[in-house]
Amino acid sequence: MTTYAIGDLQGCHAEFVALLERLDFDPRRDRLWLAGDLVNRGPESLACLREVMALGEAATTVLGNHDLHLLAVARGGERVKPSDTLAEVLEAPDRERLLDWLQSRPLLMRAAGTPGNGETVMTHAGLPPQWSVALAADLAGELEARLASEHAGAFLERMYGNEPSRWRDDLEGIDRLRVIVNTFTRMRFIDAEGRLDFTTKEGLDSAPPGFAPWFQYPRADDPWLLFGHWAALQGRLPGCRIRAEALDTGCVWGGRLTALNLASGERVSVPSRRGHS
Repeated sequence: MTTYAIGDLQGCHAEFVALLERLDFDPRRDRLWLAGDLVNRGPESLACLREVMALGEAATTVLGNHDLHLLAVARGGERVKPSDTLAEVLEAPDRERLLDWLQSRPLLMRAAGTPGNGETVMTHAGLPPQWSVALAADLAGELEARLASEHAGAFLERMYGNEPSRWRDDLEGIDRLRVIVNTFTRMRFIDAEGRLDFTTKEGLDSAPPGFAPWFQYPRADDPWLLFGHWAALQGRLPGCRIRAEALDTGCVWGGRLTALNLASGERVSVPSRRGHS
């Protein structure tokens, strides 16, 4: 069995199919870890959802910010943005089944490593150095429980917001949940205290004063961190001080869709079929 980690699909279904063919992927034998953002910006969000869901236990995905945006639009009263390409999902006859499945996806996936090699952890945006893997797993569980509860709609209505911008153990209620979801799905630049910057989305040379990419801070533990979300990195992590892999190589922006073989470390990618905007 081979496990592949794949970056953000964002509606790039044709490229996803091409990549699976290139990998000779067999769902009876192989497994996929997907870094979230299955939907939005690209042309075939509905096909991506159906494809991944149909793979059953052969494919697991974490939730990304665009996945949560779809849920907020469909079930939290959030407005559709001009740049959204979610109409086909929202109008699909199987929309509720797809949304139920998406809403039950985790924020964090982990697998035990070999002795001395730590464990493998995937989240959409990364993991700040202030959070151990154990704490991150607990916090992900809190948010997953809320999304599975009768209060999910109320949370989705209030999910958006940039404050608080830093984790504190004493946070409660919506403030606590908002920091959790923002860290798992929106994080790029942070300061030494773990404060999140939400204004900058470009490459490393655009860091605000006092901020640096989250992967340029050391950690007390040593997991292998897999993440997507930051297409401007183009899969590269200069100055990285931890073990990490950037998987979003910008397929939706005309780049490539990339898979990482977790056993060999080999990367395989296919080009975007369109210069998506």
